[in-house]
Amino acid sequence: MTTDTRTYTVPTISCDHCKKAIEDKVTPLAGVDTVTVDVENKTVTVIGGDSTAIEAAITDAGYAVA
Repeated sequence: MTTDTRTYTVPTISCDHCKKAIEDKVTPLAGVDTVTVDVENKTVTVIGGDSTAIEAAITDAGYAVA
């Protein structure tokens, strides 16, 4: 089984609160192995999971994927 690594640009990430909010929504998704939120570069890197579900979780956390 191949585990995909995806990086999403999320321009409105600005602080550790943003980081935690996104991690809390994406981490529990089925198939997600790791979630790394880079506040400085405004990116979310996810290993595993479904891209549609990940984008929906980021949006549900209150952030738009660019």
